Amino acid sequence: MHILVCSDSFKEALSSGKVCQAIAAGVVMAVPDAEVSLFPLADGGEGLTPVLQYHLGAKVIAAQVSDPLGRPVQASYLWIEADQTAFIEMAQAAGLALLKNEARDPLRTSTYGVGELIAHALDRGARKILLGLGGSATTDAGLGMGAALGLTFLDRQGNSLPPCGESLGQVASVQAKNMHPRVRDCRFIGLCDVSNPLFGPEGAAVVYGPQKGANEDSVALLDQGLRHIAPVWEDVRSILFDPRMDNVPLAQIPGAGAAGGLGAGVLAFLNGVLLPGIDAIMDLTGLEKHLQTADLILTGEGRLDRQTLQGKLIQGITQLAARYKKPVIALCGAVELGLSEIEDLGLQAAFAIGRRPEHLDAAMSHTSENLKHTASQVMRIWAARNLLNQGSKILCHFGEKDESLAPVCTHFPQKNPYF
Repeated sequence: MHILVCSDSFKEALSSGKVCQAIAAGVVMAVPDAEVSLFPLADGGEGLTPVLQYHLGAKVIAAQVSDPLGRPVQASYLWIEADQTAFIEMAQAAGLALLKNEARDPLRTSTYGVGELIAHALDRGARKILLGLGGSATTDAGLGMGAALGLTFLDRQGNSLPPCGESLGQVASVQAKNMHPRVRDCRFIGLCDVSNPLFGPEGAAVVYGPQKGANEDSVALLDQGLRHIAPVWEDVRSILFDPRMDNVPLAQIPGAGAAGGLGAGVLAFLNGVLLPGIDAIMDLTGLEKHLQTADLILTGEGRLDRQTLQGKLIQGITQLAARYKKPVIALCGAVELGLSEIEDLGLQAAFAIGRRPEHLDAAMSHTSENLKHTASQVMRIWAARNLLNQGSKILCHFGEKDESLAPVCTHFPQKNPYF
């Protein structure tokens, strides 16, 4: 039997590669003669860079930029010289994982460092930039990114505003005379891990603000700011680029609320397009051809909840698996969806990996152990059901060498529309 393990990272606990390793180890414990393929994935959020570097063999480019609070931080992006294409993970510069809990405050944080990474790639000659939108510590609608690329945001008195979430409600005009000259010559694709609009009950501030450190008053202020700047961003885009032909408000385009509204900034300041990240990454990595040979797909993410239904990795995998009638089982840190929602999502089953009551920090430190244990138990049930008895080998390996998981294999997808 062929088991395909393709998981997201468990945010702030394990990379997608290490998650896949742990699950595979549990599979082999339970069914020694199973054939297991490891296929680390991301959906456009945290962990995009190592996943694409593994699958595509792209060059890693280092750059010192600003973190969400304006402090220096070492970041990197991927570069493919032949196509002059850069892959940038916004979380490298503006990610929630860069801040301690007590420092998280989306009124103060900024995507300025994301703009610095984009400028670095443009100066290198980038003609196409794929920007992973997810895992952010920010709710500034790309204001910081725009500032780093040369835009100036002014209040009603003509004073320059600091590039952070608190400034959104004060923006009266935008000056573009110092815009980076190469922005117009580059194609930008935002890879979204959610499909939320910019503001409102399902918007960037209300849904994601609390996990970034916003209290009830901050959420209300940020949502008000996002409502305020929506028409301003529309005007900026019309001035910088050709008027849009459709009648869909920029703020309502699916993904405009991704990464604290950075999706809207990509649309307005970069003339970019927004795509579901998991769909693009499955295409880039060639997942479909590997999935076709699998008898069972094991996947996972930190939390299976309503956000999963907004375009996260598991939803993308189940939709692809449904084409080939392949069963998918999810192993997650927490499972908050009900039975009918799990079934509607296309999962055969979903398991929470926790084995004992414990604080979050302790649970996160046991993530690898718990994944291995849960995967072994799932596979014992699956093996009993299917009476398996086939030859065993691990086809792929990712991350640090583990002698229990045999040799490394890599594959390179064929030419595709993202290059």
